[in-house]
Amino acid sequence: MTTLATGTDTLTRDALAVLQPGFDGTTAPDWVRRRLGEGLASVALFGRNVVTEEQVTALTAALRAERDDLLVAIDEESGDVTRLDVRTGSSFPGNHALGAVDDPDLTRAVSRELGRRLAACGVNFDWAPSADVNANPDNPVIGVRSFGASTDLVARHTAAWVQGLQSTGVAACTKHFPGHGDTNVDSHHAVPRIDVDADTLYARELPPFRAAIAAGTRAIMSAHILVPALDADRPGTLSRRILTELLRGELGYRGLIVTDGMEMRAISGTYGLEHGVVLAIAAGADAICVGGGLCDEGTVLNLRDALVAAVRSGELSEERLADAAARVRALAAWTAGARGGAAETAPDPEIGLVAARRALRVTRTGPAAAINTPVYIAQFEPERNIAVGDQTPWGVAVELARLLPGTSVASFTGDGAGADALAAADGRRIVAVVRDEHRHPWMGSALDTLLAARPDTVVVEMGLPQAAPRGALHIATYGAARVCGAAAAEAVVAG
Repeated sequence: MTTLATGTDTLTRDALAVLQPGFDGTTAPDWVRRRLGEGLASVALFGRNVVTEEQVTALTAALRAERDDLLVAIDEESGDVTRLDVRTGSSFPGNHALGAVDDPDLTRAVSRELGRRLAACGVNFDWAPSADVNANPDNPVIGVRSFGASTDLVARHTAAWVQGLQSTGVAACTKHFPGHGDTNVDSHHAVPRIDVDADTLYARELPPFRAAIAAGTRAIMSAHILVPALDADRPGTLSRRILTELLRGELGYRGLIVTDGMEMRAISGTYGLEHGVVLAIAAGADAICVGGGLCDEGTVLNLRDALVAAVRSGELSEERLADAAARVRALAAWTAGARGGAAETAPDPEIGLVAARRALRVTRTGPAAAINTPVYIAQFEPERNIAVGDQTPWGVAVELARLLPGTSVASFTGDGAGADALAAADGRRIVAVVRDEHRHPWMGSALDTLLAARPDTVVVEMGLPQAAPRGALHIATYGAARVCGAAAAEAVVAG
C-alpha cells in the first residue's frame, strides 16, 4: 500500500491511536519507540515478549520513557491462557476452577492478586475476563476459559473478576461480546455461527456482559462470530447492529470496545486485514487488537494508512475515527490516574494455590493402594488451540516428581496411545493425565486400554470434566494451570 500519512497530522495520529499492535523481542524495538512519538497509544505483550517479571518491568519502563500514558495490554486470563507465566504455567487457576468453587470473594481475591502482579510489571490493560457462557461442552476454544455453563454463575464471577482486577488500577476487558460459548468452531480458523433465537441470546449470553458493565468494566472485546438473530451478514466485530446499537444503545455501555485479534482467519481470511480494520472501526470498535501473529512495523503502517485512506475516501467518517481515538486516550488517562492502587493491595502469593485446592473434585471409584513410591505419568496430549498456545507446560509431573522422587513422565497422543503408555510404564503404577477426554475419542480409548489392564490407574482430568469419573482415583482440576497441577499432585499422594 502506498504510504499516505506523514505521521504528524491529527488524522494520522488518530489512526495510530486506535491500533494495539504487538512486536517481536523482549526489549523495546526502535520502530515502536518512533511510532509512540507519532501517536501510537497502545502496545500489546504476548508470550514471546515475556521472560521474567523483571524483564517485563524493564520493557514497559523503556516504552513509557517514550509515552508516559501508554496502554500496555496483555492477554492474561490466568489458568490455561497465560502470558505472564507462559514458560511455567499460571500461578492462578482459570475461570472454570473459580466457577467450580463458586465463591465470588475468592474470584475477586485471585483477580486482585493477578492485577497486583500485572501492575507491578507496568501492564495496565488486561484482555480478560472471558464472560462466555460455555453452553456447548464441545466448544474447541472456550471450555475451561469460561466460569461455567450457568448464566447466573458466569455473571456473578465476571463481575467479581472485573472488580478485583480493576481495584489494582489495571483495566479489565470483558470478552467475547456478544458471547462465544455456544460455538463449535474456533474463530482463529473460521467464522463461527451461533444459530439461537434472540430470546435465548438475551437470556443466556448477554447477562454476564450486563454484569460486567454494572461492575464498571473499562473495556469489552468483540467476538468474530456470526449471530444471525442479530446480524445475518456480518460477524460481531464488524457489525454496527451488535457493537453500536446493542452494546452501546441497548446495554448503555460507554467504555472502550476493542476487537479480538484481527489476524484471526474469521476476519483476515474473509474480509482482508486492512479492510476488516476499517469495517470494525466503522461498526463501533475503538481499538484494534493486532500482533498475535503479524508483529512488524509494516503491518502497523499498512493499517494506519488504510484508516487514513478510508476517511479520505468517505468510507469511514473522520468523526468516528476521532471518537474511537478519544476513547483509547480516555482509558489511558484512567489507568494513569489509577496507578498506585496495586501498591495499596497487600500481596497474597498463595491465593492461587488455595483456590486450586478448593476447586478439586476427587472421586474414588474403586479400592487401590496408597501411592508413596515413584509413579509413571502418562500424559495424553490433545492438540492445543491458538489461544492457549504450545509454549506453556501443563500436567502434574513437576510437582509429583518433587513429592515422589524418581517419578517419570512421557506424552502420548492418537490411536494406540493407551497401549504405548502401558508398555512404557513397564509395571509401574500409572497416573494418566487427560484434558477434555469427552472431546477426543482416542483419549477415551487410551483410558479404556489402561484401566482394563491396570484398574489401579489414577486419572487426572485437567480440562472440562464432562466424561464420567473413572480410575481407582479420579481427580478433576477444572483447568491446567500450574497450581491446578500442584493441587492434583497433592491429592494423588494423599489418596
